[in-house]
Formats: sequence, structure tokens, C-alpha cells
Amino acid sequence: MHPAGQVIEARLQHLETHLEQENPILLSTVQSFRQLDAVAFRLGLLEGDNSFATQIPWWPLISILGTFSAGKSTFINHYIGTPLQRSGNQAVDDKFTVICYSKEATAHALPGVALDSDPRFPFYQMSDEIEKVAKGEGERIDAYLQLKTCPSEKLRGKILIDSPGFDADAQRTSTLRITDHIIDLSDLVLVFFDARHPEPGAMQDTLSHLIERTIHRNDTGKFLYILNQIDTTARENNPEDVIAAWQRALGERGLTAGRFYAVYNPDAAVPIEDEALRNRYETKRDIDLKEIHSRMEEVEIERAYRIVGALEKTARDIEERSIPLVSSALGRWKQRVLVGDAVLMGGLLLALLIFSINAGYWQGFTFAPPWLETGADSPLPWVIAGLLVVALIVIHFAVRTIAARSLLKGLRRQVTSAGIRGNPVGAFLRSTKPWRSIFRKNPAGWGRKSKRELREVLQSTDTYIQTLNDQFTNPSGSETLLAAEPATPSETPVVSEESV
Repeated sequence: MHPAGQVIEARLQHLETHLEQENPILLSTVQSFRQLDAVAFRLGLLEGDNSFATQIPWWPLISILGTFSAGKSTFINHYIGTPLQRSGNQAVDDKFTVICYSKEATAHALPGVALDSDPRFPFYQMSDEIEKVAKGEGERIDAYLQLKTCPSEKLRGKILIDSPGFDADAQRTSTLRITDHIIDLSDLVLVFFDARHPEPGAMQDTLSHLIERTIHRNDTGKFLYILNQIDTTARENNPEDVIAAWQRALGERGLTAGRFYAVYNPDAAVPIEDEALRNRYETKRDIDLKEIHSRMEEVEIERAYRIVGALEKTARDIEERSIPLVSSALGRWKQRVLVGDAVLMGGLLLALLIFSINAGYWQGFTFAPPWLETGADSPLPWVIAGLLVVALIVIHFAVRTIAARSLLKGLRRQVTSAGIRGNPVGAFLRSTKPWRSIFRKNPAGWGRKSKRELREVLQSTDTYIQTLNDQFTNPSGSETLLAAEPATPSETPVVSEESV
């Protein structure tokens, strides 16, 4: 095993040790990820110190998004029971903040590099992703991310991500890239809106990013849409009108289904003098907050399904997206090589023909140069023929290299737009090595063994899902459960622990 493989193996073994105590059902998925990695290394989709298992967070993850005045930080502070996040009517925090449990009695704020360099957290190697969309910004990772620790028991077994105030007009491409990244990784996404500005016009640009990108996803159930600070409508006593305007704004963007809530923070509420009105608002708030908090406590279950789903999706992406993409690129590469060979080799042969005609080497249709007759026993003809063959070979391999490079930019663009995990560009380059024939249709490493191992991984995901279902369901109604109750989740990672 090469040194990079040893690093990955050490991380996976540490992960297995953690899962053995925290969630044994997920223990077997690590081995399936190993099998998937072996296929990817064979294809060139993974290289060096990489693993699909380190590209997903293994801890329950809750993301909180919304406009800068929507009360996200106040909601977090109320939930964890301590004023960890700064709050205010204006944007007070311009970074994505990862919040996790710590045994330390004092809360700590750590720089973005603590997240970028730790594979246990959701922003591992995020600087590389930022660099891809904003040249030079990857080095400024501390300007985008920070890690905060807190001893709140509410944070045990889960990680919260607080986004900066989301104002689409002011967002840079790199910030949007981070937002898309955490939405993909999260088990639960809370999308906050400000009840003081629920009308469509005030949310137009924000909705374009927070709503339009979510309505066509296959995991829409993890999104909760929350109209916060609904207590500000108490003076006009028109919460129904405000909620209707808000839902109408969502509907105009295509969101007609989902979970909608109207809440406010009891610690920062507007005083409501009328007791009946106050009871009405508090009842609505308590019902919705209870359901939101319940969903937040259930992320451990959703995390298990997410990881199995990520395993299945990665395996299917290799077979259904990466392989066809690389195969298509190889087809275009072959065409360019053949055209290039025909043009350059044909041009060389034509130039030699013209030269031989002008030199008088032809007698009718017979090639009869003087040196061929006078040097019958001389090696000169063979030397000339050998040089010609070498020239043709050099031309061919030069054309192969140039043709492959000419496809890289477009291929990278396709990979980025499709959001494919792994490195199809690396698989393409491996398949264009000098010893590979241009007439081979399949990418290098895509043979019976790889196909069989992918099928085994996909079959294993069905088994994992059935095991999870047996843990939480009992269709037969029998008194004996088919699986044991899940283990109590241990604490989320803290920066003092050994890295995965």
C-alpha cells in the first residue's frame, strides 16, 4: 500500500472505531466505501490521499440559511441555551460558522483552517473548491469559515452550520459554492425568512437562490421553511395575511409543497398586551417550535439514511455518469487523433512525394532513386525507411497528446456543471496513456472486476436500508423487534481529538 493509502486507511480505521460505539449499523458501510475506492483508483477517478468516505460528513448535520435579518443567530442561541452567535437587525457575521459540542466550559472560536484541514467536518478541503470558482480566494479560507465550540448538551451528536446573511445581490460566486455544498451535505436545512419583509419583492433575489435550487431536488423533505419573528405582526393582528403573502412569494417561485412554520423567539419577543392574542401567538409558536426541534433531534436517523444514500449515489454516478462521460470523451479523442494523423501523416507523405518527383526519383509510376540502385547492399534505404516510420510514430503520439489536452477544458466544465464526485478528468487521462489503443471504447480499468464490485456495493446498499428499516419499523406488529435500538450518539468531534 502506498503512503497515501496508509493515511486513508488510518482515517477509515479511526472512523470504524467511532462507529462501532456510536452506530454499528453504519460500520459495514465503511467497508463498502473501501470497495468503491478500489474501483475508483483502478479507473483513475481517485488519486493519492483521497477516499469517497472522506467526502461526506459522518456526523448529523443541520444547516441554517436565510436573509441577514431573519433571526437565524437568535434562533440558534435560544436552541442551545447560550448567546454563542452575535445577533442584530443588520448583518453581524459574514462567515459560515460550524458549531459543535465541546467539553470545555468556555466557548471557543477557531479559524477556517481548522475546518479546511480536518476530514471529520463538512468543509474539508473547501479551499480547493473555492479556488476553482474564485482564483486566489482559496488562500483566504479564514474569511469564509470559522469553527465554534460550545458545551451545550443540545449539540451532542450533531453539528450546526450558521450561514452569513444571505443577500444574493452581494454574494460572490465562492459564497454561493459553499451554500450549495452545505445544502448537499446536510441532513436537515432550515430556511429562515423575515416576517417583517415577507412580500415577493423583498425576497426576489434571495428566493432565486434559496428556493429555485431546492424544488427540483430528490431530498426536498429535509427542507423546513420558517417565517421567523411573526410576533411583529401582533400590533396589526394580521399573521394570516403575512403568512399568506409569504407562501404566495414561495409559490411564485414554484414551491407549492413543503413544511412551513411561523415562529418567534420568546427571549426577544415584541410585548403583546392582549392576553388572548398573546396566547394565540404563543400556542402557534410552541407547536411549530416543538416540531422544528423534534426534527432537529431526529437527524441521527436521517444521517444514517443519508450516508447509505451517498454510498449508493456515488456507485451509480460512477456507472451511469462518470463512465459514459469518459467514454464519450474517448470517442471524441479518437476522432481527433484519426483526423490529426490523416492530416499530418498525409501531409508528410505528400511532401516526400513532391520532393521525390522534383528530384527525378520516378520513372513513370516506378520509384527508382539513384541511391536505391547504387546502394543495393547499403543500409541507407533501411535507415531512410526507419526514419520515416519513427517520424510517423512521433506524429501519432504527438497528435494523441494534443488531442487529449484539447478536450480537458470542456471535460472539466462538464464535470463541474454535473457535480460528479471523483475525478473523471483523471480517468480520461489514464485512458489516453501511450500504451492504450485509441480504438478501445471503455475507459482504463472498466472491466468485469470493476463492474462486479460496483454491483456488490449497490446490492449492499439495499441490505443496509433494510437493516435501518428493521430498526425503526415493524410492519408485522410482532412484539420482538428485528433490530436493536440505535446506540446513543456520542459527542461530535472536537478539535482536540485524533483526526479520522
